[in-house]
Amino acid sequence: MTAASASATAVLPRRRPWAGLLLGFGMGGFFDGILLHQILQWHHLLSGIGAGGGSSPLADLRVQVVADGVFHALMYAVAAAGLWSLYRSRGASAPPRRALLASFLVGFGAWHVIDAVLSHWLIGLHRLRMDVPDPLPWELGWLGVFGVLPLAAGLLLGRRDPPGAGGAGHGSGGGSGGGSDSGPGGGSGRASGLGAQKPAGRLAAVLAVTITTAAALNIYPLSAPAQDTSVVVLRPGASAAHLLAALDGTPARIMWSDASGGVWVLADAPGATLLSLFNAGALYVSGAGAPAGCSAWVATPSSPRAQERRLL
Repeated sequence: MTAASASATAVLPRRRPWAGLLLGFGMGGFFDGILLHQILQWHHLLSGIGAGGGSSPLADLRVQVVADGVFHALMYAVAAAGLWSLYRSRGASAPPRRALLASFLVGFGAWHVIDAVLSHWLIGLHRLRMDVPDPLPWELGWLGVFGVLPLAAGLLLGRRDPPGAGGAGHGSGGGSGGGSDSGPGGGSGRASGLGAQKPAGRLAAVLAVTITTAAALNIYPLSAPAQDTSVVVLRPGASAAHLLAALDGTPARIMWSDASGGVWVLADAPGATLLSLFNAGALYVSGAGAPAGCSAWVATPSSPRAQERRLL
């Protein structure tokens, strides 16, 4: 084995555990955010702040949803870092799938342990279930199933040597080649290692492309109707009158607003107009530094009365 190949092999164990840890940690965050925040709606990221009926603006549902979005964006960054680490380690040696799975389980379990200890009990950002009088039994059960068990399984799996790891490296580098990479034994070992690298590299590339494409389609959906729509979320306490005043004299049209006047969907609003809405009390404006997301699927009403809602 040459010095270069030995160095590459030494770098791989340091990279791949980080790849698995980051991917597992990111998937743990996605699992929590998608299942608990959006599907079951047991809590939001900041549900514990202002839950007692205080006047904190962080208790507003609009702020809670924005905080959830920022949280998911951070989890995208963590998962992307894990994919990049996995991609960089693709050419070092044959991929130890057991070690990658072990580090993934450790990262997944670590997320739930950290979330339970910090977010639930120490900081109090939220509890697992905000709609029950005693959430502690739920939290202990969730921590055990999705935190302790994956963490313990990953640690145990990582301590076990993969099949054939004991003498495979020495045998492949030995033989009549005298341990040199140029010998027959070293050449065959290197060839088998390179053959095993290709599936790992392809898998990492496929995962990276799939996640990136899914994120792009989520942020910039392929909307069937070609609509230039924007969602505007006002800050807690902001007046809708200021928003309407900012839209006066622009080509923007109001497509929809909620009953409280806190969320608005606009069509045909120029970019400069969207940016000016932040001075009118907007907390979030899609299309002004933020993508349209789900609002890209909103179609303009075709009824004559709806068309008359154009702002003059």
